[in-house]
Amino acid sequence: MKPAALCVSVLTALLLAGSGCAPKRQEPKEDTMETIVKSDLTDYAYSCADSAILVMSRERKVAQLFMPAIYAASDPYSLSKIKDYAKMGVCGLILLKGDSKSAAIIADSLGKWSATPPFLAIDAEWGLAMRLKDAPEFPINSRISEDADEEVLYEYGCEMARECRRIGINMVLGPVLDITSEGTYIGRRSFGADPERVSTLSIAYARGLESGNIVSVAKHFPGHGAATGDSHRVKPSIERSLQSLDSIDLQPFRRYIEQRLSGIMIGHLAFPAIDPQMLPAAVSRPVITDLLRNDLGFDGLVLTDAMNMPGAEGHGADQAIEAGADIILAPADTKREIDNIIAAIDRGDITENDIDIHLRRILFKKYLLKTGYNPETGVTDSIPGDLHSPEVARLRNRLR
Repeated sequence: MKPAALCVSVLTALLLAGSGCAPKRQEPKEDTMETIVKSDLTDYAYSCADSAILVMSRERKVAQLFMPAIYAASDPYSLSKIKDYAKMGVCGLILLKGDSKSAAIIADSLGKWSATPPFLAIDAEWGLAMRLKDAPEFPINSRISEDADEEVLYEYGCEMARECRRIGINMVLGPVLDITSEGTYIGRRSFGADPERVSTLSIAYARGLESGNIVSVAKHFPGHGAATGDSHRVKPSIERSLQSLDSIDLQPFRRYIEQRLSGIMIGHLAFPAIDPQMLPAAVSRPVITDLLRNDLGFDGLVLTDAMNMPGAEGHGADQAIEAGADIILAPADTKREIDNIIAAIDRGDITENDIDIHLRRILFKKYLLKTGYNPETGVTDSIPGDLHSPEVARLRNRLR
C-alpha cells in the first residue's frame, strides 16, 4: 500500500473505531477491527520513521539520541533554552522540579518548535508530585499498602497517564523494578524485597501508564536493589553472582519484557559477574547488548540513566551508544556529546547504520504515540477532570 493510501486507511479506521460505526460483516473474519487498526498503525509509524530518517542530516540524527534535562519553569530564559534544544533537534526533554502550569507551557512550546514529535519525560515513581509541586501526592512506593494489588496499581498507572496527558507529558521514567534489601540505597523507591510483589505491582503500574498512551521506562537495569551506594554520588558495585542476579534482580525485568512494554533505563552500576571490566552498566556492551538485547530479547527503547551523574563520570555518550543504548539522558553538555558521537562515526567506532537503527526505534515509538492509539483501549479518549478530584483522593486512600 502506498503511504498516502495507508494514511487514508489509518484515518478511516480511527474514525470508524472512535465513532463506534465500524461496518458489520455478514461473515465474521478472524481479524477484528482492533487488530486491523493496530497493524495499520504499526506500519504507518514505521513508514513515518523511515521517511523522517531519509531526510535527516547526520547531525540531526545524532541529536535525536539525546534528552537533556530542564527545570519545569516557563520564564523567558527557560523557554529560550528549550527553543535552542528544539532547533538542535534533540529527541525531547526531561522535566526536573517545577509546577504543572509551566510543564504544560513547555510541552506546548516544545511540540511547536520541534521538527519531529518530541518526548517529554518526567520521573513519576510515586506520582507527578515527585517533580511538580502542585500535582496530586501519592504514597512513596515503599509505603504503599501491603493490601495493594495488581488491580489498584493498574488504576494508579491509568491515573498517572491521565494526569500526564493533561499536561502534555508522554513518557514516565518509571516504574522502579529494583528489589530492595536491608541497608541498601534504593530503599523507599522500591516496591519491596519480594521479587514477585515487585514484579506484580510495578508491571501493573506500567501497563496502566501504557494503556493511557504513555511510554513507561522501567529502571534501573540490571537492578539497583543491592547497591549500598548512591549512583548520584558514586559508581556502586553489585557483587552478586549471576545466579542471584537471575533469580532476584532480573525477575521483574524479565516479566516487563514479556509484557512487551516500552522502555528500560540502564543504571550507573558495575556488575563484575556480567562485565569483568566493571564499566557502569549504561556504557557496558555485555550488559546492554549481550544481556538485555540478546539474552532477554528486549527490542524496545533503551535509555541511560542521567549521564551527568558521578556514577557515569569519565564515560561519554559515544560509549553508551556503542554499548547499545538508544537514548542518552541528561548529558552534562549536549552539544559537546553530539560532537563526540559524530567524531566516533568519523573514526569508524560507530557507523551511521548503527545510528539509524537506534533512530528507527525512537521515531517509531514517537509516531505511534502521535496516532493516539494503544492496544488495550483503542483510540485514546478525551481527558476528563482536573489534576485534583475526589476520584484522585479515593485512589490515594486505596494505596495507603
